[in-house]
Order: sequence, then structure tokens, then C-alpha cells
Amino acid sequence: MPSSGAVAMISSSELLAGEDEVESCVLKFPDLDLKESVPLTSKPRLKVELDASVRKKYAFAKKKAFALFVKTKEVPATANCPSTICGEGAWWKCCRQMFKDLSSIHRHIATQHVSDIRQQTGLILKQLAAEASTSSNPASVDKAIRLNGPTCNSPEISVRLPDTSHISFDELTSDVGEVLLYYCYCEVKDPERLCIWQKALCQHLHITGKVRIASEGINGTVGGSKAATCLYIEAVLSHPLFRNILCREDFKSSAGGAHCFPGLRVDVFEEIVPMGIDPNKVSYKETGIHMSPQEFHKEVEKYLSQANQAQSDTILLDCRNFYESKIGRFQGSLAPDIRKFSYFPNYVDKNLELFKNKRVLMYCTGGIRCERGSAYLRTKAMCTAVYQLKGGIHKYLEEFPDGFYRGKLFVFDERYALSSNKDVISACRYCGALWDQYRLCSSQHCRQLVLTCLSCREKGFTACCSVCQEKGLQLASRSSSPVLKEECECTDRRQQRQQEDK
Repeated sequence: MPSSGAVAMISSSELLAGEDEVESCVLKFPDLDLKESVPLTSKPRLKVELDASVRKKYAFAKKKAFALFVKTKEVPATANCPSTICGEGAWWKCCRQMFKDLSSIHRHIATQHVSDIRQQTGLILKQLAAEASTSSNPASVDKAIRLNGPTCNSPEISVRLPDTSHISFDELTSDVGEVLLYYCYCEVKDPERLCIWQKALCQHLHITGKVRIASEGINGTVGGSKAATCLYIEAVLSHPLFRNILCREDFKSSAGGAHCFPGLRVDVFEEIVPMGIDPNKVSYKETGIHMSPQEFHKEVEKYLSQANQAQSDTILLDCRNFYESKIGRFQGSLAPDIRKFSYFPNYVDKNLELFKNKRVLMYCTGGIRCERGSAYLRTKAMCTAVYQLKGGIHKYLEEFPDGFYRGKLFVFDERYALSSNKDVISACRYCGALWDQYRLCSSQHCRQLVLTCLSCREKGFTACCSVCQEKGLQLASRSSSPVLKEECECTDRRQQRQQEDK
């Protein structure tokens, strides 16, 4: 252990003793050197000095994070917003609001974006620690720059945000727009850093939706105006992580906009699609063979032309959830009765004999679930081959809107479904009439999706099952009542299926 370069590790709980905010990171600074020769009598004094030093660094990082966040909201004065209106040659836009002076945007960010500032402060603290640990070694600094790129406490994030000065505020925030669906499996060395940039990018363009980031890549479903989504695609494609991997065709689009989502959520997870298995154990690098929509169409056509599909050497497998396949699926496909993708591995394990010596054609909404779903299936070494539809149902419907996929395409936003043909393959929960328009269960304690036609809804049948219907009536009859646990016929059936799968 070197004496002059020894590193003191200070836990986050020591950063803000007595204050509300606590940063969940560990700081390592060579200048906070704890030497073994320090006498016991001097330790209290040393602790005070260390606390002061750490607080000083924290204060600096927080100010830097705040200033950087404000910078991402700045819009230069243009012909659409002259300096006589906007103030000192600049104005700020955040949360669909316009701020004409610095004090007002400061107040807004200080009250509405506390978690964003806290997250960026932690990232800057980590970067400061990394810089401090390499400052005494120029070779290490050069290596860090080559590996990690510019530091995140520089104006890098602001620089990587697209210029919107040529676009009016109304055009950028228009309700007429689109929803983008995309993913990219790649090695992400600093997910938190990418998360902060993505959040700043979406806020800058008034984009809503959900973005999952992990060390294995990124998965996004976002909505905004046409101008905003075009700039978003350009920004993502130009990012060094995705520049040589993603292309414009990897973005699936459909009519929609920012109004399709209740807000914006950008977070770091262990997986970019939750299968519940360590990505290091089942990697996207072991995925099945990708088929273009044209190739997949020909294979499905060949499969459906067989007189006895049950005796076929091919399985057409839908790896989506049961409520998705219920309203739309490929003809002749096998649709597992699973509620979420994390149940898919159990389904495969339980039905290994079904896949023995079979060619499997897999598909999902946009392709991402097939990446690791096919990888998991391949680990079982039961199939002769595993193929997957590249770009998912989204891309297939772009080329074959009236092909072998019938019914609606379920989507995870407030639209619930997209339609490319007039077929209705599902029925009302109560009367059995053809119906494919989902609504949330009317019982406040339940979040199940229910298919109930207009006629049945008018009669009061608005819950997912009779148990929820009764609970809803009980709650409505009381002015104040405790929140009931989600327990109904639907959850009972799910629990039974989970027990059977184990």
C-alpha cells in the first residue's frame, strides 16, 4: 500500500450530517489522506477537517449540477422570441413553461427538479473522485479520457443537446406527433451518465415516455411532436455509443405524441427488458437468427400451408403477455398464458418437450423481448434452430399491413392498441360479443385491463371480474374506506398459474 497515494473512503452518510439530502455514492480523494501514523488524540480533529473538505466538494458539485441543468433549459433569443420579450438575449423552457428571467427558472428547478439535481450531483462527485485519483498520473488521465470521453461535469451534456432555436415553441410542443419505439443492445460503461443525458434530451425536446438504461444497452418508448422526435432520433444516432450500431430504420414509429404518456421516466436498471435473469448468464450476444419481415412472412406462409400444423417441425411462438396476444397475433401461433415477460423462462422450462427438435419462429412487439427470449431458449439446447422477427410486429405491419398478423397490436401507452386491419379476434368479458378495446378495471384497488363492450359498460359491467365489480360497489357506497388489496378472480388465476409453473 503506498503511503503518499493512500485513499480515504468516506461513506455518503457522512456528507450531509444533519441535512435532508444524502448522496448514495462513495467518494475517494487522494487529498483526504488518512495516515496510519496519525495519533489517536488527533483523530477527532482530522475528522472535522475531512468533513469540512467533503462538504466543500459536495457544495461545489451541487452548484455545478444546478448550473448545468439550467443550461440545458436555455434557448437563445430568435426572431420568434426577440430579446425585448425574452430578456437578456435568452430565455428558458422547462415542463412546458416559458421563463423570462433567471430567478424564475432557478425557483422552478429548485422546487420541481430536486431528484434530477441530486442525481447529477452524485455523478459529478464520482467524476471529481476519478479526476482526483488520476491527477497525479498524466498517463492515467489520458487513458481515462480515451475510455470514458469528456467529463460529465463539463458542458458536454449541453453541447450534445440539439439546437431548437429554428423551431417555434408551438411546433416543438404540438400534440400532433408520433411515438417512437427503439432499443439497442451494446456495452454501456456508465449507465448513470447516459441516463442524465437522456433525461436532459427528453426534457429539452418536451418528450415524454419511458427509457430504460442498463450496462447492456438502452430501451426507449417515447412520444413528442414530429419536430421533437426527428431531433431526438438525430441526437441518439449521433451519440458515440450508438453511432456505429443504431440506424434510422431501428426506430419504429406510430401516430401519437407526448400526450400518449403521463410523463417522463428515465432510469437505470439491471436489464433493459425485465426477464428476471442476470444478463451475464443469458446474454443478448447469444440471440437467435434474425429474419427480415419478408423472410418471416415467407416462413409463416410455408408453416400455414401445411395440412397438419400440429405435426409440423416448426413452432410459431409469441413471446408477449397473454393480454397482448389476446387482441392480436399471427395466425397459427402459440401464445403462452403469461402475465409478464419474467414468466417466460418458467414457461420454457415447463414445456421443454414441446420445443424438442423443433424450429422456432419467435416474435414480439418490437423485437427486444425476442433478443434475450431466444437466447434463453437456445441455452436449453432443445431446438434445431431459433429464429426471430427483426423489428418485431411493428416492422412486419409496415410491410404487410394485411398479412398473417390479425387483430390489433397492443402498445404500452395510453393508446393501448394500434390497428392495421379490421379483424377483431377477442371478445367482451361479459357478453361474448366481438370486442378488442381495453379499459382499466373500474375498481380503484385493481389495475387489470378488461375487455367490456359499450353495451355492457352501460349496464355497469366495468370491472375485470365479478369480485372486483362487487368491491367497486362497496367502495362507492362508503364515504371513506381502507384501500383493499388487489385480490380477485384474475389474481387468483395468475397465482395458480405461477404455482403450476414452479
